[in-house]
Amino acid sequence: MSMEKPSVPGGPLSGLVASALEYMVDAGQRSVLFLDIMRRRGDQYREHIAQTAPHVLQYAAELIVDGRKLDEPVNYALVRIIPPKGVVIDPERRPFVVIDPRAGHGPGIGGFKADSEIGVAMKAGHPCYFIGFLPEPMPGQTIERIARAEALFIEKVIGLHPKADGKPCVIGNCQAGWAVMILASLRPELFGPLIIAGAPLAYWAGVHGKYPMRYSGGLLGGSWLTALTSDLGAGKFDGAWLVQNFENQNPSNTLWTKQYNVYSKVDTEADRYLEFERWWGGHVNLNAEEIQFIVDELFIGNNLAAGKIEMSDGQKVDLRNIRSPIVVFCSEGDNVTPPQQALDWILDCYADVDEIRAYGQTIVYTVHKSIGHLGIFVSGGVAKKEHAEFSSNIDLIDVLPPGLYEATFEAKDDETKSSDLVVGQWVMRCEARTLDDIRAMGGNSPEDERRFAAAKRVSELNLAAYQKFVRPWIKGMVTPQMADMMRNLHPLRLQYEAMSSQNPWMAAVKSAAGEIEDNRKPASGDNPFVAFQNRMSKQIVHALDSWRDAQETLSETIFLNVYGSPTLQAAVGIDPKSEPSRWREMSSEHRAMLEKRVAQLKSAIGDGGLREAAIRSLLYIGSARGMVDERSIEALRRIRRDYSGQRMTLPEFKMLVREQFFMLLIDREGALAAIQKLLPDDVDQRRAAFSAMHEVLSASGEITGERANRLQRVAALFGVDAEEGASNVAPFDPKAKAS
Repeated sequence: MSMEKPSVPGGPLSGLVASALEYMVDAGQRSVLFLDIMRRRGDQYREHIAQTAPHVLQYAAELIVDGRKLDEPVNYALVRIIPPKGVVIDPERRPFVVIDPRAGHGPGIGGFKADSEIGVAMKAGHPCYFIGFLPEPMPGQTIERIARAEALFIEKVIGLHPKADGKPCVIGNCQAGWAVMILASLRPELFGPLIIAGAPLAYWAGVHGKYPMRYSGGLLGGSWLTALTSDLGAGKFDGAWLVQNFENQNPSNTLWTKQYNVYSKVDTEADRYLEFERWWGGHVNLNAEEIQFIVDELFIGNNLAAGKIEMSDGQKVDLRNIRSPIVVFCSEGDNVTPPQQALDWILDCYADVDEIRAYGQTIVYTVHKSIGHLGIFVSGGVAKKEHAEFSSNIDLIDVLPPGLYEATFEAKDDETKSSDLVVGQWVMRCEARTLDDIRAMGGNSPEDERRFAAAKRVSELNLAAYQKFVRPWIKGMVTPQMADMMRNLHPLRLQYEAMSSQNPWMAAVKSAAGEIEDNRKPASGDNPFVAFQNRMSKQIVHALDSWRDAQETLSETIFLNVYGSPTLQAAVGIDPKSEPSRWREMSSEHRAMLEKRVAQLKSAIGDGGLREAAIRSLLYIGSARGMVDERSIEALRRIRRDYSGQRMTLPEFKMLVREQFFMLLIDREGALAAIQKLLPDDVDQRRAAFSAMHEVLSASGEITGERANRLQRVAALFGVDAEEGASNVAPFDPKAKAS
């Protein structure tokens, strides 16, 4: 490629003319090449939607279960991901199951490149499965039917790995996140840790001045418009409308930045852009019953965390029934699922951390500072950091004592202590948190709760009126052929079709682009007209962002004032002076079960041997720090691995940790006093056990402060000198029991 400017004799003015000529040639070529990329995008779109099972997975897959052949058919399927060459899978490691969101787009985004959720899980040695879907729903398909099908899929995965060291880790992205939470509350026995990425669970939550999507239902008068759209689709809801809702949140990117980035970097951006657009344009349909459930029960009704969703058999969806650790991954840069919507369900379900523990629940959250909604589960950087750490440390998460934690990540470098115990490039820590840490992120006031409750009631009234007076007329007029025509005329589909090779004008673009590629003359990096072009682009982005901000401010003002009206609230049955709270008290049945369990644990405090004493001591000392470091768990794993003979399985070890943790929580002094009764008479065994404990505790840093004080107390219980015990590295037998 020639980077030389055209030769024009003269002074500074001639140099400007040369730059102008250079820029004009470059801009003209870029325009044609950009149009050709749009043509390729259109052709790619047509090829993609013509496939029976379109997806963007970059891995070979083997069909395991076809949901269309179940007794209650659904358009979902379970496939096994075939590891690429060079990736070694351990069949006895817990499998990972990735469920992609059915939120208007097609499946595959969790594994559409090497640095993805599927990619990093396989690199960590885990077998991987994927639950995807077809573009068209099956007749009669509902959210509940899909949940039952996914339960069958997970049962199948469990059956394929009978020797796995734990139940499957299930990853739910966006829409799939809340669907997984519903299923895990109904069938908790099927799940290992859950990773919920960018998934809204508390739909009303947010802060003033941000995240206006939560106001949309109220501003549109409720879900009657959803019902109308489904009726115009002859019983199907076009997922392109959901995609358009996403695009409307960021008009500067939708209308300008995404295209300008391709135009300005036309020589390098085509492949990346087309790869993403293949997924972004793969719109799918939902049954009317599915989308109505989603909007009424979740988006407007906010019934998930409140425990008000009921299945056809009468079973209530109660998120407190989930027994697996829950990892919630969200971002401050996500304007679709902000941290409040991802995390405030915890405030709805639990009064404090002690209540989280009373339900035996472990919740780990991490909040990214800037990544957008899609980046949470498609960004290569996020995959190589957060998702890679979740995958490689999933056993750490699984055995964490019940409570609330925040996962933090510190880059590994030459100064990192015990770096050989760090699996990846980051050190993951789980630091104890309280519900006040969630509240500090901001949330609704009682006045806001009344506003959303009023919007919910208005939605119910409007939907009932639509169903009674308008729906019969619409259904009588719309035929399946009309519905197909309207779907094909959707603006998002038309933009692909209009620029494809079906347009006869694009043949000339293709021909011209081929000639330009053979004689490309890009402008130099210091061309003043290129700099001016970039400044103009920034001005356009600023103008569109300002327009968006003004629209969002107006939308919020209208919502707050209309639904904050005491008159409207009273008219729809909301007490304008009430102090609404969605938090639910613990049921009498659960309280009785808890009291019985407490009595059992108290009576068992003196049971066990050296293993129980060591784990109890580790939990007592480690809890003073308020965090768990992956290096400590890896040190413990290596110690366990080095012993001969039969070892505890991971589920058995998890149960042991939980029992000892609860004993300390119920009666710490009694549990500590009982340690001496659990120890063997053999002093060498005691000293070796203490040495191993010291190795685990010191793996992540020096033992100082309260931890050092507690270590001294445990040393006295073990009957060893703390310094002498720490220097003794003889192996101990974890199966040893007190005589």
